[in-house]
Amino acid sequence: MTVTSGSAKLKKDEKNLIGISIGGGAPLCPCLYVVQIFDNTPAAKDGTLASGDEIVGVNGQSVKGRTKVEVARIIQSIKDEVTINYNKLHADPKQGKSLDIVLKKVKHRVVETLNSNTADALGLSRAILCNDGLVKKLEELERTAETYKGLIEFTKRLLKATFDLSQSHKAFGEVFSSIGVREPQPAASEAFTRFGEAHKNMEKFAIKMLKTVKPMISDLNTFLNKAVPDTRLTIKKYLDAKFEYLSYCLKVKEMDDEEYSYAALQEPLYRVETGNYEYRLILRCRQEARIRFAKMRSDVLVKLELLDQKHVQDIVFQLQKFVSAMARYHKDCHVVMKEAVVFPIEVDLSRGTFTYDTADQFNDGEEEQEEQGEEVTEPDIGDLISTE
Repeated sequence: MTVTSGSAKLKKDEKNLIGISIGGGAPLCPCLYVVQIFDNTPAAKDGTLASGDEIVGVNGQSVKGRTKVEVARIIQSIKDEVTINYNKLHADPKQGKSLDIVLKKVKHRVVETLNSNTADALGLSRAILCNDGLVKKLEELERTAETYKGLIEFTKRLLKATFDLSQSHKAFGEVFSSIGVREPQPAASEAFTRFGEAHKNMEKFAIKMLKTVKPMISDLNTFLNKAVPDTRLTIKKYLDAKFEYLSYCLKVKEMDDEEYSYAALQEPLYRVETGNYEYRLILRCRQEARIRFAKMRSDVLVKLELLDQKHVQDIVFQLQKFVSAMARYHKDCHVVMKEAVVFPIEVDLSRGTFTYDTADQFNDGEEEQEEQGEEVTEPDIGDLISTE
């Protein structure tokens, strides 16, 4: 870690605050440092100060050897603009990501999957996890994805059945058209031909409907296989950032408790007496983790809002398109079949139509067996059962 000096001029807000909290100071720590930068405050908007930076002076006045309460009163007593002299802490956040932080992230992931009663019974702190609305949004997203998946599968089966039916109509139409061509009687020929054409038209209506509805499946697949996974991945990244931020918060709390316990026993703590650099490093890591967490949360909220809008608008449009296409298809089929009422059909049959040639009739041998059975006489049967 390296340290550089500088100064920041901060204009106070209407509450006479600059938006920082101060830690360290006499009598336990030889230096004072910034613990936290609050959002939407002069210090946050200026961006010069960061958590872990050492405060060495206020308006050119040294604060070495003072308590944090005294420094806070000095800042409050100054009106309008305050100049903070600081030593900037240049720390590598990777140094703060220890095994302890990793294990804390694992703990938060485990607690995330537990319900409130189980977590309370095990004595686990759920922090803000159980009240995270974005986790519930993820559950809603999964349910929406399942709905889309079921809708796509149902539509595919329906279109497949419609296509198979259209092929039956086509074959039916070809058969009747063939009969109409070969029918010698004009009226019957026209009737068969018209009936066949009606079925061919129904096949054309089905193909037209399929071409209209097929893009609907592509649009739903795009939503299901691209938009939803992308949002799900963003939510997982957000959860990872949240767990890391909560892990640093828990680490800071543990280090604070350690300082309070040593102070209560009036015993010195080595890291505090030597400038509390480890604690300041964790503060810096917590601040950066919080920035990432806030950014990821904002991104997730935007994506979820856009996804909800697309879901509401797209599903209504696609279903209207689907229902309209199906209604048009059935209406056209009804109209064309209504116009093709040609029954009964009078057909002239030749005298030999129902006369069948029996010369080549197939004989399976059963009749011969029956005849042989009839030729058996009673004496013969008696001979079969005779005991002589």
